[in-house]
Amino acid sequence: MENRAVYFNQNTNLLNLEEHMYPLVDVDTPNVFRNLFPYDEVPKIAFNDRIVPHNMPKEIWITDTTFRDGQQSRAPYTTEQIVTMYDYFHRLGGPKGKIRQCEFFLYSKKDRDAVYKCMERGYQFPEVTSWIRANKKDFQLVKEIGMKETGILVSCSDYHIFYKLKMTRREAMDHYLSIVRDCLEIGVSPRCHLEDVTRADIYGYVIPFCLELMKLKEEYQIPIKVRVCDTMGYGVNYPGAVIPRSIPGIIYGLMVHAGVPSELLEFHGHNDFYKAVSNSTTAWLYGASGVNCSLFGIGERTGNTPLEAMVFEYAQLRGTLDGMDTTVITELAEYYQREIGYRLPSRTPFVGRNFNVTRAGIHADGLLKNEEIYNIFDTGKFLNRPVLVAVSNTSGLAGIAHWINTYYKLTGERQVDKNSDLVRKVKEWVDIEYESGRVTVLTDEELVQVITDTCHELQIIL
Repeated sequence: MENRAVYFNQNTNLLNLEEHMYPLVDVDTPNVFRNLFPYDEVPKIAFNDRIVPHNMPKEIWITDTTFRDGQQSRAPYTTEQIVTMYDYFHRLGGPKGKIRQCEFFLYSKKDRDAVYKCMERGYQFPEVTSWIRANKKDFQLVKEIGMKETGILVSCSDYHIFYKLKMTRREAMDHYLSIVRDCLEIGVSPRCHLEDVTRADIYGYVIPFCLELMKLKEEYQIPIKVRVCDTMGYGVNYPGAVIPRSIPGIIYGLMVHAGVPSELLEFHGHNDFYKAVSNSTTAWLYGASGVNCSLFGIGERTGNTPLEAMVFEYAQLRGTLDGMDTTVITELAEYYQREIGYRLPSRTPFVGRNFNVTRAGIHADGLLKNEEIYNIFDTGKFLNRPVLVAVSNTSGLAGIAHWINTYYKLTGERQVDKNSDLVRKVKEWVDIEYESGRVTVLTDEELVQVITDTCHELQIIL
């Protein structure tokens, strides 16, 4: 205790005692935390009530893996589709570049063509980065293309080190550090992907490894990023949960004990247990500047953290969108469904066709009087998606008129009045439907067909 230095912490304005160093704990047999992850039972969330403090960075941002992890679970995008979506991300991120980076594969000619075309756009943000196999040939490709940064897989749990790589922890660490050094030698900044960190020995392997990474960062004076990959979605945000499942505990350990600064720390979550969004937000709260996301959450297995979700998490935490253009989210959803043919689940927040559609009669009545009662925010302003009231036997003339005006985006003199012939005839059809025994709400397709037929009959154009 007497030899440990006391220093002034500029963040907390408190005197801190220098922490113990954390050497690598090389083990003969893998520690797979069988007490927490019994494969023939549901995983367990245990607590030791060790609480770590919030440590929100001065600046936070979003990075994107739509073209990397997002492509691992679906048919590859065309070059044109990638470039178009990249343009959308640039607009969405706004002038402050809150969508900071997009990562790309470099394996195929199609991938490389997309990279070249995106780089030709000349945008500062999102920065074009790559994810490569850890070999010198791929490093050289990164250098030739002109990228400043690349992702490198450094799987860190004993599941991977012992069972997949067939190495010891020491062998794995030495192997990874030699790869990182190769990357630094050609002047490219490595981004180290700590795969499966939520099943890894945090203080016996992960922190000792990251301490060595930070030494290389100082030696070469080149940034080395650390991506905290909750590969299996085991992470939890609960205060007092034990590591390796505790996201606050992992982020705290990497910052305080391994010396990884916020701006070099990002979180990559998966949604296997429905926690990708809450874990990503938690990573921000406890010190990671970056959260890595995929558009609509599309990714391996259950998917990644949805990019659009973190845009609104950002706004809620910061009290501002900082210039992000959220209407682009709706444009992306429409493009994705129209051009790529992927049907987004209708109740998906922010982008599903029914995310702000009120169907219950009593809710519809309240919403027609004041939309704030049943709408999360001004979805017309932020997403160009005005709140919609589904039509049922309780809708009345006003509800039908509201549906037509909203669905067809009629404004000013183009709006239909509840007393119009069109609305009256549609209501007559609705009444017949329910008098015949119908109990379900009417679908958009049914209403569009009836409205189209009625407009033709009345010789009017919406």
